[in-house]
Amino acid sequence: MVWKRLGWLLLLFVTGTLTGTVMRLFENQLTEMVILSVFVPLLIGTGGNAGSQTTATVIRALAVGDIDLKDSLRVLWHELRTALILGALLALIAYVRALTWSNSSLTAAVVASSIFAIVIWADCVGSLLPLLAAKLHIDPALISGPLMSTLVDATGLLIYFSIARIVLRI
Repeated sequence: MVWKRLGWLLLLFVTGTLTGTVMRLFENQLTEMVILSVFVPLLIGTGGNAGSQTTATVIRALAVGDIDLKDSLRVLWHELRTALILGALLALIAYVRALTWSNSSLTAAVVASSIFAIVIWADCVGSLLPLLAAKLHIDPALISGPLMSTLVDATGLLIYFSIARIVLRI
């Protein structure tokens, strides 16, 4: 059992390095606009939390037999609709918060639109990973949450910095 857990932890460790890789890819943007770094914990934390909630809900539904693999599209559609609502509400709150930290409506717009996109992405990933794990005969509770968090961290930053590059022209 120790070797199996070590294998998964090493896989997660490697995927976790993707976050650092994304940060390095956008190092010039961060140097040019240091304020962007202030929002990184908020963005990846929100994405991880949103995805974890979804993952937990899907794993529970799988465990009690409310859903199975043939329900994947229905689950994705349900979670996408939920994510649109949650993402919009969190984007509004993030916009106001970002205005108080940055005094820039453009930076606030970047943060808000990033939160919106990251929540949608995290919920979609969080809804499908447990189903994929179950299909591959891997315990969804063992891998879904940690893998979802590391994937959403890296891809969430990619979303954030890409939006920042477009909106702020940096």
